[in-house]
Amino acid sequence: MKIGIYGGTFNPPHLGHVTAARAVFELLKLDRLLVIPAGLPPHKDLPDHSPTAAQRLEMTRLAAEQMGLDGKVEVVDIELSRAGKSYTSDTLAQLKERYPDDELWLLMGTDMFLTLQAWHAPEEILSLAGIAAFGRTEADTEELFSVQRDYLYKTYPQARIFTLTIPGVIDVSSTELRQKLAAGEGGALLPPAVYGYILRQGLYGTNADLKHLSISQLRPVALSYLKHKRIPHVLGTEQEAIRLAERYGADVEKARIAALLHDCTKKLDMESQLALCDHYGIQLDELEQVSLKLLHSKTGAALARDVFGVDEEIYNAIWWHTTGHANMTLLEKIIYLADYIEPSRDFPGVDKLRSVCYKDLNEGLLLGLEMTIREMTDMGNPVHRATLEARDALKG
Repeated sequence: MKIGIYGGTFNPPHLGHVTAARAVFELLKLDRLLVIPAGLPPHKDLPDHSPTAAQRLEMTRLAAEQMGLDGKVEVVDIELSRAGKSYTSDTLAQLKERYPDDELWLLMGTDMFLTLQAWHAPEEILSLAGIAAFGRTEADTEELFSVQRDYLYKTYPQARIFTLTIPGVIDVSSTELRQKLAAGEGGALLPPAVYGYILRQGLYGTNADLKHLSISQLRPVALSYLKHKRIPHVLGTEQEAIRLAERYGADVEKARIAALLHDCTKKLDMESQLALCDHYGIQLDELEQVSLKLLHSKTGAALARDVFGVDEEIYNAIWWHTTGHANMTLLEKIIYLADYIEPSRDFPGVDKLRSVCYKDLNEGLLLGLEMTIREMTDMGNPVHRATLEARDALKG
């Protein structure tokens, strides 16, 4: 197995990191990619007021998910958990013990490649891993690469070196990016979920007021709460909520906010969900106490109100988007159905349900509730009483 190793301070991880790593992964035909945030980099000090190690790790995890490599990329905290300077030779030695029969390739940009001989224990590095060096701008020419390649081969005969240029890769200076973020700019140079996490945590001097975010700010913040595979669903729910709100005369901005935040706690496990319920004083019935699927709507609503200051109408739309309830408001119906029929949904009967929803909202809601009840019953699962009450109210 060919394993790529991509290290850096990732302060913050930006689109340059993402596009370069994905391109090298494909060109080298790697089987797996390990992304490793540095603890204490030996070649430079972290700037004052940098994010904590845990924050850099989370940003790197969010960025890695944006590489589109599914389960082939893993963020590893091997350097963050190790005391002292983060020497690459030490990291490679640990990884070689972990993957003794695999082929390791160390990914690096031009500047790192041209100074490799000045690193700590370069001979050990070159004995443990091949070097995959990539140029990120037009100035990174083959002439520079060839001179360094010749020198390294002559000095370290065991070296394995692969150099490539990546046309169109986004060239970003982390220093300049941090300055842009402090000035309220630079978001377009970051994976959306990373930018949202930075705003949410107030990193790099952003100091966003989370209770008064614009939709363009709220969207990446909402995405930072999600697993990558859920992002298309949430963005699809937002677009469906807009269409339904416009069709039936609801407040479009409230529909968008509710849609963006409706799954903000979806990725949490049962223990974390119950802890949030306890924190927010959420009372659960017998079914909710044992059903993970029913909890994220309640904890999500509570978090949306606590962190983002949503009003009662939005709060209730998030709270009821999983079960529904009798006599739902217009916004509650829209979020329930937008979540159900957004474009990425693909299940038997969804096209008919979409058609009915745009013909008559209440008919669509009734059909959606009946489909849910039928599915749950067929699977032998209990149906929440609020869902049954919502159906019965609509049937009169």
